[in-house]
Amino acid sequence: MGVIKYIVDLGPTVMLPMIIFIIGLLLREGIGKSLRSGLTVGIGFVGINLVISLMTTNLGDAAKAMAENYNLGLNVIDLGWPGTAPMAWASDVGLIAIPVAIIVNIIMLVTKMTKVVNVDIWNIWHFAFTGAIMQVATGSFVWAIVGIVIHAAIAFKLGDIFTPVTDEYFGLEGIAMPHGSSAYMGVLAVPIDDLIEKIPGLNKITLTPEKIEEKLGVFGQPTIIGAVLGFIIGILAQYPIGDSLTLAVQMAGVMVLMPMVVKLIMEGLIPISEAARKLLEKHFSGADFRIGLDCALMLGDSAVVASSMLFVPLSLLIAVLLPGNQILPFGDLATIGFFVAIAVGVHKGNVFRTLFSGTAIMTMTIWIANQMATLQQQLGQSVGLTNPGEKISSLDQAGSPLTYLLTKGVTVEMGIGFFVILVIYVACFAYSYIKYKRGTLYVEEF
Repeated sequence: MGVIKYIVDLGPTVMLPMIIFIIGLLLREGIGKSLRSGLTVGIGFVGINLVISLMTTNLGDAAKAMAENYNLGLNVIDLGWPGTAPMAWASDVGLIAIPVAIIVNIIMLVTKMTKVVNVDIWNIWHFAFTGAIMQVATGSFVWAIVGIVIHAAIAFKLGDIFTPVTDEYFGLEGIAMPHGSSAYMGVLAVPIDDLIEKIPGLNKITLTPEKIEEKLGVFGQPTIIGAVLGFIIGILAQYPIGDSLTLAVQMAGVMVLMPMVVKLIMEGLIPISEAARKLLEKHFSGADFRIGLDCALMLGDSAVVASSMLFVPLSLLIAVLLPGNQILPFGDLATIGFFVAIAVGVHKGNVFRTLFSGTAIMTMTIWIANQMATLQQQLGQSVGLTNPGEKISSLDQAGSPLTYLLTKGVTVEMGIGFFVILVIYVACFAYSYIKYKRGTLYVEEF
């Protein structure tokens, strides 16, 4: 466990290249090719972290300024995933979650319950968080392991369900996205997209970066869209014109740089992915295996970045209007792209439709994060990362319907809200799964 903890503490930018290198050797790609693939992926993730840091620092400050300027009166701070992941890893079940998730993955592969071969060890922290929260709520280590197992199994299945989206829209063939907040919230977008499709007028509105560029020419290019959104956010934060212009250029930079670093990651992954698929298909004839990776790969899409920036002020508005809410969205505001990425793909890049599904996603996320705040505070104190009396929660992962339903279901804390979330989420999951099995989850428009 000491070795595993040391590797986990190195973070994803070191952990994932090491894993890719080892997998490359196991696949007989040779030391040189394996090392190059691993380092290329690592460099890509360094780039992604830099771009996300650019968003987190600058958009985060703008969001905080908006909250303070408009006196929103929200007193529970969203730590975001950077403050939440360490709690999961530091918990009693943090490191145990890794072998447990790997065993679940192997069992599901052998029994043909999934085609996802997960190599994204870092994001197992999502499963670990569910287990840690369940242990805090029940005092039971057994229930914690059960939570990890169920969350892992559902996540891998979600990777299967959304392969049409990751293949066709994002062009990530051979890759699955079972982790992060995108997969488990993506199921809300599927019925919403079909509902919009049946509403005359609304079903004709298409607002994609390509359509905008087609109508507006150079003024519709992703770079300029990013600049405009950045400037508007700066004005809403009551920044001086100079600072708003600086934010505009920074967000334009995000629109340009994110696709570049994602291409680097794909360059490193493609040889390993192809070698893995050939080996697996050799031993499991006819199986279409997918490599499970971080949903950060989807953030290179211009519609995802645009939606992410739009939902910075919109999430704050939802937080203000949601009855009984005490959560101030903050730590995860700059990475809302993770929450809405699959939804953007389901809507084929239509930002107009993403406004509907994204509103549903962020409303559910913020409401659930309210209900889980006390438990996350207890977890934070138990691992020594927060102080008594500090009011904290997180949109990612405390806002997860999986964590919420499992925890409240086991502790039998089932109010009206629990059953509303249960019915909505299970119905959306079932609807998405049925469309996936029928091959109609993602149908190209001609």
